[in-house]
Amino acid sequence: MSTHEVILYSREGCHLCEVVKESLQRLADRATFAWREVDIDQDEELRKKYNNEVPVVFINGRKAFKHHMSEGEFLRKLAAR
Repeated sequence: MSTHEVILYSREGCHLCEVVKESLQRLADRATFAWREVDIDQDEELRKKYNNEVPVVFINGRKAFKHHMSEGEFLRKLAAR
């Protein structure tokens, strides 16, 4: 079974980013995926691309969520990919 790749684009001091990060940490016990967090403010191109959208969650290279993430919807999208 392959592991899904999840990327959370976020920035320091972002409350919504912290909420999504906590959700991903909880969900890691319930589903098979590897996730990492990327600070958009460390990369000019990422900051330009996602400045007004963080947090942004990608599942297997496809944008799945921005601003908010439902845990149930995350699991559904993960299963579908």
